[in-house]
Amino acid sequence: MGERLYVKITEIAIPGWTEAFRQITLDDCVDYIYNLTIRRTWDGYQREKSVVTDGLKPLFPDIEFIESDPELDHAGDIDFLGKVNSYAIGIQVKPATAKANFGNYSPSERMKLGFDSFTQKYGGKVFIIYSVKGEIANPEVLVEIENELNCLRKRN
Repeated sequence: MGERLYVKITEIAIPGWTEAFRQITLDDCVDYIYNLTIRRTWDGYQREKSVVTDGLKPLFPDIEFIESDPELDHAGDIDFLGKVNSYAIGIQVKPATAKANFGNYSPSERMKLGFDSFTQKYGGKVFIIYSVKGEIANPEVLVEIENELNCLRKRN
C-alpha cells in the first residue's frame, strides 16, 4: 500500500498540482483576495447584524443593542453590547460552521480572557451565538441571555 501511495503522489498528485499552479493567473489571485476580504467580511457583518436586529431585538425589546467599537471587537471578540441599566452583556456571533469546523467550537484562552475582562468592566457575561443565514442556530443560548439580563435588571 505504501508503494501504491508513493506512485499516486509522485506520478499523479504532484504533476497535477504542478500543472494547476502553472495555470494560476494574477486575476485568479486578485479575485480570491477580493472574495475573501470584501465579500466574506461583508457577508459576516450582515449576518451579525441580522442575528441582532431580527433575532435578539424582537425577543428583548427593552435592551439596547449596539455595535461594539472596533477595539473591543478586535481585542475582546465582542460584536455587540446589550445594555441593561448601567450594565451590558456581550454578543459574539459566529457562523454555525465554526462550531462544526472546530469540533464544537469553544472560546480560545485569549477569548476567555477577553470575555472575563468584559464581565469585569460591564458586569454582564458574553454569549456566543451561532448563526445560519442570519438565524440563531443555538436557540438554547436565548434562555441563558434572558437569565443574565434578569440578574442585571435586579442589580439596580
